[in-house]
Amino acid sequence: MSFNIALTGLNAANEDLSVTSNNLANAATVGFKGSRTEFADLFASTQEGAIASGNGVAVSEIAQQFTQGNIETTGNTLDMAVSGNGFFIVSNNGALNYTRDGEFQLNNAGQVVTASGEQLQAYPPLANGGFNTGGLSNISLTTNESQPQATSTAQITANLPANATPPADAPFSATDPDSYNNTTSLTVYDSLGAAHTASLYFINTAPNDWEAQLTVDGTAVGAPQVLKYSQTGQLTTPANGQVTFPPYTPATGALPMNMTFNFSNTTQYGGNFGVTAVQQNGYTTGQLTGINISATGVVQAQFTNGNSVNLGQVALANFANVQGLQQLGNATWAQTNASGAAVNGVAGDSGFGSIQSGSLEESNVDTTSALVEMIVAQRDFQANAQMIQTEDQVTQSIIDIRGA
Repeated sequence: MSFNIALTGLNAANEDLSVTSNNLANAATVGFKGSRTEFADLFASTQEGAIASGNGVAVSEIAQQFTQGNIETTGNTLDMAVSGNGFFIVSNNGALNYTRDGEFQLNNAGQVVTASGEQLQAYPPLANGGFNTGGLSNISLTTNESQPQATSTAQITANLPANATPPADAPFSATDPDSYNNTTSLTVYDSLGAAHTASLYFINTAPNDWEAQLTVDGTAVGAPQVLKYSQTGQLTTPANGQVTFPPYTPATGALPMNMTFNFSNTTQYGGNFGVTAVQQNGYTTGQLTGINISATGVVQAQFTNGNSVNLGQVALANFANVQGLQQLGNATWAQTNASGAAVNGVAGDSGFGSIQSGSLEESNVDTTSALVEMIVAQRDFQANAQMIQTEDQVTQSIIDIRGA
């Protein structure tokens, strides 16, 4: 009996050494989660249920330890780490697996994949903003140009001098500085992304009364528009500050430009003419400059024209019992009955951590602790081996007594 008991100890200690060895071997594996050997004692019972004697030990479970690993900065945008709960979701030919290894890269189709080719899953963007959280899809990084947007609105913040007098010459001419009081310019864009110079000319017609004339590339757009100010310098006409100029047809072959200027931030105070800000909503064609991933997993493509496009929001999954997940290798896991069904969500939501782009989660194996565990398992193995040797000596002595 003692031989068998010691043999169970040897087997259990050997299993413990194997688990510790595997932990140490993966101490540098990104996203790896170490395991712990858990033991249970064995007892034989009589038919009446009374405990007769101990029968040794058995390994009850190899329990995975899903504690947080240290996060290391890499500077590579596609490297991602989950700080807190949650797993990245990856698709292996339609089968969903789960990982904490955020070493992602691009395949030849521009899709974000793992080193083994599994595709990162995300929620696709909606046309009206937000993301479709009802279904997962592969995430692709577009390299196409960003489409231009024609200028449709502009806003000017300026002060017109209250002591201005009507110009000497009339009618207005952009080439005659004596036919207007002040001017400012801005760049606007047509539907093809071509840039044009738009100039606003301000003409004083009477105390508190002005006209604004728009030209594009030197061509007057319609007639001057009336601007009226109160005796305290506030714009009164138009009441909403909006002035819509007639369409301008550019020579580039683009669509006619319909532009509305907002003058509500203009004033007429004493002092000099001054322009504080000029803004417009158009932009030219843009080239991809980079990818940005937010703490909530929103992936954006950024372009040279200042525009950004949402490509998707990285999906995360969590489980009621993470220790019930089945290890698949490559720091990935599969769902099982023991783990429960995956609960999908996004970083920052309740139950999910945040995503750190340009970082990776290191293995959670503590090398020092693992080395101590190795020494303890080694001593357990030696002690059980010594027990077998002692039992062998006792048996030999009994045999020798019988032969005497």
